[in-house]
Amino acid sequence: MKFTLSWLKDHLDTDASVEEITETLTDLGLEVEEVVNPADSLGAFTLAKVVGAEQHPDADRLRVCRVLTDEGEKQIVCGAPNAREGITVVLCKPGDYVPGLDFTLSVGKIRGVESHGMMASWKELQLGEDHDGIVELPSGEVGDRLVDWLAANDPAKVDPMIDIAITPNRPDALGVYGIARDLAARGLGTLKTTDYRPVEGQYASPIKVTIDDDTQDGCPLFTGRLIRGVTNGPSPKWLQDRLVAIGLRPISALVDITNFFTFDQNRPLHVFDAAKVAGNLRVHRAAGGEEIEALDEKTYVMQKGQMVISDDRGVESIAGIMGGAETGCTDDTVDVFLESAFWDHIQIATTGRALKINSDARYRFERGVDPEFTFEGLERATQMILDLCGGEPSEVVTAGDVPDHARTYRLNAERVQSLVGMDIPESEQRQTLTRLGFRLEGNMAHVPSWRPDVQGEADLVEEVARIASLTKLEGKPLPRLTSGIPAPVMTAQQRRLQMARRTCAALGYNEVVSYTFIDQPVAGLFGGGTDATMLANPISSEMSHLRPDLLPGLLQAAARNQARGISDVALFEVGPAFTGGEPGQERIQISGLMVNRDGPKDVHGASRVMDAFDAKADAEAVLAAIGAPAKVQILREGDVWWHPGRHGRICLGPKKTLGVFGELHPKVLSALGIKGTAVAFTLYPEEIPLPRKSGATRAALEISDLQSVERDFAFVVDAEVEALTLVNAASGADKALIEDVRVFDEFIGGSLGEGKKSLALAVRLQPKGQTLIEKDIEAVSEKIVAKVTKATGGTLRG
Repeated sequence: MKFTLSWLKDHLDTDASVEEITETLTDLGLEVEEVVNPADSLGAFTLAKVVGAEQHPDADRLRVCRVLTDEGEKQIVCGAPNAREGITVVLCKPGDYVPGLDFTLSVGKIRGVESHGMMASWKELQLGEDHDGIVELPSGEVGDRLVDWLAANDPAKVDPMIDIAITPNRPDALGVYGIARDLAARGLGTLKTTDYRPVEGQYASPIKVTIDDDTQDGCPLFTGRLIRGVTNGPSPKWLQDRLVAIGLRPISALVDITNFFTFDQNRPLHVFDAAKVAGNLRVHRAAGGEEIEALDEKTYVMQKGQMVISDDRGVESIAGIMGGAETGCTDDTVDVFLESAFWDHIQIATTGRALKINSDARYRFERGVDPEFTFEGLERATQMILDLCGGEPSEVVTAGDVPDHARTYRLNAERVQSLVGMDIPESEQRQTLTRLGFRLEGNMAHVPSWRPDVQGEADLVEEVARIASLTKLEGKPLPRLTSGIPAPVMTAQQRRLQMARRTCAALGYNEVVSYTFIDQPVAGLFGGGTDATMLANPISSEMSHLRPDLLPGLLQAAARNQARGISDVALFEVGPAFTGGEPGQERIQISGLMVNRDGPKDVHGASRVMDAFDAKADAEAVLAAIGAPAKVQILREGDVWWHPGRHGRICLGPKKTLGVFGELHPKVLSALGIKGTAVAFTLYPEEIPLPRKSGATRAALEISDLQSVERDFAFVVDAEVEALTLVNAASGADKALIEDVRVFDEFIGGSLGEGKKSLALAVRLQPKGQTLIEKDIEAVSEKIVAKVTKATGGTLRG
């Protein structure tokens, strides 16, 4: 948003300097991006007078001038055709930088004659395009500064231009008047208000306006009027200077007036050449396929549903974005129809993006303009047209009504302290809001129509704090909620996850952070991919479902590594897996994956292919690190993505699973493009019981001073019976005495017969109260035999 200092002062009575204004704007949230002050590059130039001019002895087009300066008379060689005795000129001395030529002057010789400076043209000073001759000033004394003369006689040439960045929530600052309002609220001046009187219509407008029923949500209000008998020529110099200063090209008085109101009051307008309008105007939605040549000389094809303005002949304007060239105003325009309408910001933005049109009107309508200024903008523009172009206005034509944007929120003075941390008296808060245009009734603040961004009590607090200046905030330490040593910040579960990460990294794994979303086919391999975990608005087809397990992300990462020549990897991840999209339908997992070998091949043959027991060892190491019980059971019947004969569940009981380890199913590996074997583990830290004592000290080490006893048992069982079944049965015979059970021998064939095998168990008994006697050992042995026999149907081998 660009504007000049003099333009701002049309609405703000202030003596503040450009520096003060720019610093205040940035502090108010209207960040200044650029300041172009012509006076900065003109400060060294002074006025001088030519007291003599003679023909150059060696050049027909050069003249040797004697110039009276503040440093005495100087000789200057000049090639301008208007260089002559008696004129007042702009002097550039040796050592001065000339902006239009981009170099610094020095004393030089031109065709053998010394020249001590230069008399400049407007173009060389970057104050115009005139380069036919040097500047001739009608007044001024020798030695006067050029910037002082321009400020007094032609201030537009030294008018500073300020460019500010506008955030999407501040459409009110897209007009110079809105910027002045903010500065006045800060106290940098007084806001100038000008009353307006509606222009009385002299006749009924022959051009009527209607809005289709299905378009009223996009155009709730359309106003306009015919002005006949106008003279459309160049706009006055003050108006052209304003537009040129902000980078706009003056076109004609009628067009320049609409551009002026766009930037002055954030009120986009449009003018139709009434002689080119066929019949009446209708605001409606395009059927699709209509073509219009717009004012930017490009042809656009309208899409179905986009809002347009048509006459009886066809589409004449892209509503709220750009008018059509067919009904555009020219120097020959005599009758003009002036439009002032209010458009829905979302529909304007949608159409503008679809057609790829960027215009000042679209930029403002899609951010929001003041709906209540629609009529006033029409009346003020009408008056300016009458003042500059003449003409006779008709009565106002209206379709629709001003939409109701009234909102009221309670002003709680104490919330400024609680939300922002600033101590601002209530009287100052009320005064600030009043200056910004809010209307206060008791503790209720009525939001002005030009502030669509204010949507709650917190926004009132933001406005008060913004005007007071957030630079006044003082850093203060947060008060301590408790005395003494504060409680730990991390929960027990968070500390477990932290320890799990450290342990996995220490074991040689690399941590992975994968996406929570995966595609449906991969999710289906791991028991997911149902409607319960499907996203309503996925980023892509490859991220359509919540992940049911961490292993898909690890396997996909391993596949990407293998595709790049890294075949042996060890990865882990800690994060949530989901069974649904509702709260409580997720669980934290710790997963590790090892693919192929444990290291590169070497001459000693130390490298080997990793198996399920590697995954088991790492899983047990992580469980031990996060405080899982040491005594666990290994059971089967894991999920379908595990290898059916090469995995195990780590359990505290049949229904309490702490984790799973083993090889992954070959079908899963094939589906995800993994080459070779892959072993993994998945742990469920939330299933691990927390310690009964929460203290930081460890429990005392309990070591028995009594002799342990080992007994061996050999059982004959069916060949399909798993060794784990025997181990679990023997372990449960006497949990207090039995410390360890392990398989140390297996025999198949021989005298056992077909379909039988012998498994030998070593059972260690560790007494705690007294030394075991033979009677005690025999009793425990009988229990072990009975338990194993019942669990397996086998017999004790004789």
